Parts: sequence; structure tokens; C-alpha cells
Amino acid sequence: MIRFILIQNRAGKTRMAKWYIPLEAHEKQKLIEEVHALVTVRDARHTNFVEFRQYKIVYRRYAGLYFCICVDTYDNNLSYLEAIHNFVEVLNEHFQNVCELDLVFNFYKVYACVDEMFLAGEIRETSQMKVLHMLNHYATLD
Repeated sequence: MIRFILIQNRAGKTRMAKWYIPLEAHEKQKLIEEVHALVTVRDARHTNFVEFRQYKIVYRRYAGLYFCICVDTYDNNLSYLEAIHNFVEVLNEHFQNVCELDLVFNFYKVYACVDEMFLAGEIRETSQMKVLHMLNHYATLD
């Protein structure tokens, strides 16, 4: 099960945070800082999986952004790594070459994408075409 999803830049600014477990605000901030400190110092030669408390962080770096998913230790690492890649491809297609500013100024679209792809801490949809179709449908409602 996914515990939380974070998108952070190299400086530690959180560009998106989606929580699937109830936490207090100070606990969330502490987790954000710890995850950033953990993944940014890792060398590119290391795996994209790292133990974190009683969980596991699966992350991937795209340009200056870190896409992190915190999952249970027994979950399949590669499926979540593929889910991150799938999510980034959907964002890239939707924003026509996504960049950090797209995430900042269109955060509601990013959250809509997350909600289409992940539900209650599980992977909901893997079809990029279906997710893009729903995102385009939402855009027509504006």
C-alpha cells in the first residue's frame, strides 16, 4: 500500500504531497524533510529503493525533481517504479514537455492526475490513454 507520494525539487521544496495515512502537520513536515535528506544524497549508481523507518521509499529523479512513493516493505518495488514512470509520462503528455513550473502553477491538474492513477493508496489506472482522456474531459468542464 502507498503511504504517501511526494514530488520535491533538489532544494527541498515540495511541489506535491499526497497522503494516504492520517498524520499531523508537524509529522508530515518531518517526513518530507527526512525523505528529501535520504534521496538527494544517494548516488546515481545506487538503486531507486531505500529503507525508510518501517517502510520503503521508491523514487526516481527526472531533471531536478524527485518523485517519491512510500510503500510497505513487502510491496513490489518495480511496479511502483513503473508507476512513477507512467505518472511522469502522463504529465509530460498532458503538459507537452512538463517542467517544474507546470507543477507549481497547475497543481490542481497534477492532483487530478494523481487521483486518476492512484486510489486509496493503491495503483488504480495504468492506461495512459484513459488518464489523459479523463484529464482532457476535466479541462472541458472549466
